[in-house]
Amino acid sequence: MAATSLWHIKGNLKDLIDYVENPEKTVPDKDMQDFFDVFSYVRNPEKTDDGGYVSAINCLKETALQQMILTKKQYQKADGYIAWHGYQSFKPDEVTPDQCHEIGLKLAREMWGNKYQIIVTTHLDKEHLHNHFCFNSISFVDGQKYNYSKSEQKRLRDVSDRLCREYGLSVIEHPKKAPSRPLYLDEKSGKPTRYHVYLEDLTEAIRGSRDIPHMMKYLIDKGYEVDFTGEHWKMKLPQYAHFTRLNTLDERLTPEFIKAHLGTRARYGNYKARISYSPYMPEQYKKVWRSHQKTMSILALYYYWCYQLGILPKGTDYKPTSPLMKKELRKLDEITAQVRYTPPIISVKRWCRRLYLRVCSMCSGMCRALKKTLPESR
Repeated sequence: MAATSLWHIKGNLKDLIDYVENPEKTVPDKDMQDFFDVFSYVRNPEKTDDGGYVSAINCLKETALQQMILTKKQYQKADGYIAWHGYQSFKPDEVTPDQCHEIGLKLAREMWGNKYQIIVTTHLDKEHLHNHFCFNSISFVDGQKYNYSKSEQKRLRDVSDRLCREYGLSVIEHPKKAPSRPLYLDEKSGKPTRYHVYLEDLTEAIRGSRDIPHMMKYLIDKGYEVDFTGEHWKMKLPQYAHFTRLNTLDERLTPEFIKAHLGTRARYGNYKARISYSPYMPEQYKKVWRSHQKTMSILALYYYWCYQLGILPKGTDYKPTSPLMKKELRKLDEITAQVRYTPPIISVKRWCRRLYLRVCSMCSGMCRALKKTLPESR
């Protein structure tokens, strides 16, 4: 089984040149540091068995970074993504270091070996052996930039799976999206994450509810937004933008599994949501939010009669217009627009000019008529 991933490294040509000239004084950001670490293994091979598992494709491993810089200068492309960095990680105790490095080289050659300068390193310092790939973002053949699209992502996974099958290794049959790196590091260090909170509250809701509507109400009372439509059920807290699928928390949490395990602790009725707080939370913050409680029994009856007697406001007397009345009103508006005379708005100067021209035309017409009726003067 091999998991793969690939991400871009932002920066510029100056970052690379500064690192080459004086790596000890270069202080890049985290992504750049991971990228530079791959090249430092050539000089400081603590993780690669004295440099035995460092290989280069289309360049020399001792001068790989310098050759990448020359390629960027040749095609005058020094901005944007400066490189791509990826890994291929294997299941613990499934491959030997030689097999791991050999598979990594075959994967790199098939994916990027025809156009890009690549460094492949195999790390032996973890339980799971893994390969790192670093390659130039600019092709030394035609100067084109590498585009990591969804089709390339699928091709990387397919090529890796095929190579694993050729070597008799296991393959991930149903891959799912990996969590973000900060979330992964928190889970690895044992810190509570939102996924832990989701799973704990969801487990309470399943065990304390005898049907799906009460389970949804339980989660809503806890402050969640839920979406139980479609094939994948989802939930989230209001402060997060995206929903989380329930089967992301645990692959067994399908709608059928949830329906089969409802009410394991609710023998005598549905449980009400219990709002729990961290023991380290200050007391004044525990009363900031309270779940909505429905008005019940005598108080609800009191509000009802206050409303009926007019003590509480009943809102507005507005009554919606019927469709037939709306049709007649539209006809009335059309007739009103036709019979209403709206004189044109013109300036006084323009109106006077028009009046003058009209009077002049009338006078000239009268003069022509008089000339025809009067006898000619001798």
